[in-house]
Amino acid sequence: QVQLVESGGGEVPTGGSLRLSCVGSGFTFSHYSVGWFRQAPGKEREFVSSISWSGGAVYYANSVKGRFTTSRDNANRVVYLEMDSLKREDTGVYYCAAVDASRWHVEAQDKYEHWGQGTQVTVSS
Repeated sequence: QVQLVESGGGEVPTGGSLRLSCVGSGFTFSHYSVGWFRQAPGKEREFVSSISWSGGAVYYANSVKGRFTTSRDNANRVVYLEMDSLKREDTGVYYCAAVDASRWHVEAQDKYEHWGQGTQVTVSS
């Protein structure tokens, strides 16, 4: 059974930090690229970041570049999203998603094959 489970969400003040984790099971994790997406209340889900199967390539949305860092540990089947200097506009439900490395299109949500249930991030003033 394929599963992606996010954790690490919570409420933090503006300028704070959080680290999200995404643990995969039921598939060959090291063969998959992993993306992070978020959905704010009343808005469409949007791309945040994505990392290649090896971790050698990482991409970020302009809105988080320089503040967020994505990394992965294939031995432990986990991808991390380190979020620093959080802003109120970073509030939303954060999802991780996985796609076979051969079909990776970075931002294309419809290409991702497996999705987690999401974790809530709330940045308060």
